[in-house]
Amino acid sequence: MAINDAKMQYDRMKEVKEFDESKIGVKGLADSGVSYIPRFFVHPSESLTGFIPSSASINAVPVVSLSGSHSDRRREVVREIREAARTWGFFQVIDHGIHELILNQTIAAIKSFHEQPVEIKKQFYRRDERCNVLYAPNLDLTRSKAASWGDTIYVRLGSNPSELDRVPAVCRKEVVAWAEHVKELAETLMELLCEGLGVRPGKLKELRCLERMAVVGHYYPHCPQPHLTMGIPSHTDPSVLSVLLQNQIEGLQVRHGEDWVGVKPLPGALVINIGDFLQILSNDEYKSSVHRVIGNRFWEPRTTVATFFNASHRDDSEYYGPLEELLSPERPAVYRKFLISEFKNKFFSKELADNHLVDHFKL
Repeated sequence: MAINDAKMQYDRMKEVKEFDESKIGVKGLADSGVSYIPRFFVHPSESLTGFIPSSASINAVPVVSLSGSHSDRRREVVREIREAARTWGFFQVIDHGIHELILNQTIAAIKSFHEQPVEIKKQFYRRDERCNVLYAPNLDLTRSKAASWGDTIYVRLGSNPSELDRVPAVCRKEVVAWAEHVKELAETLMELLCEGLGVRPGKLKELRCLERMAVVGHYYPHCPQPHLTMGIPSHTDPSVLSVLLQNQIEGLQVRHGEDWVGVKPLPGALVINIGDFLQILSNDEYKSSVHRVIGNRFWEPRTTVATFFNASHRDDSEYYGPLEELLSPERPAVYRKFLISEFKNKFFSKELADNHLVDHFKL
């Protein structure tokens, strides 16, 4: 049995290596007309449950209008966001101030990148997840137990303008414009979330939670066997805050209690979710929820742009943990303090499906 198990593992790794070295991506497989997915894309049956939520649950994720959040409705908006962040960790925002034209141009640009010829995309193909710009199917392909049916363009943006020159030309202008708009939105959301915790509106900005951001463009082609694989396996985001722009193809699901709840795309809406880092800073007041993307059963590709905001540090001697303002004898710290380097190293050492980082820092 041990010999057979080793042979099966050897075969799997051989197929993964051949796929990775081909650099054709999942789109290349889809374009080749495959009727069956390669076996290293097949996920364990226990992770494939609940693919079709009930019609009632599909519209259950809270929707918050940001209209008036800088004036008369601010207290109400804070209350709605606080409740969504505590009970769901996910919500959609409308009336957020980013013009529909910008939303459409951003999605179209990411789609255009993924639909370029393989020879053009290959120059961005990387396996080093710490690169500022990379393209690959499954960023954790070599660490994961099962591959997922989707390709990704990853762009890390910081304070250095020269980094923008590395962004693929086909989507550079749109990614830069999107980054400017979404950062302004994230600052507003972080202020509202701070107020929901009862701390200064600028607290998260003071902790440099807006200085590091990554724009991640996912492309999920039609899958011939969507019931056997995932677009992205169940996970939580390590970030402070995530903002998701999606086209109108369904696929995102959030774990709520014992159920998987579909996040129905709403025209003009953006999906917001709390990351592990903010759950820790909030001392469990806010929730970083498990979510996933199921295999795309539709003929049209699902295209999304996820923007992750992460805490920055100027040196590696600054510790992070629950905000002191939230702690008391009646409400002691749930998490220990840690360095950003420890947090990042823990994330990069595990596959995406295992990365619920809050568990590693609990007292």
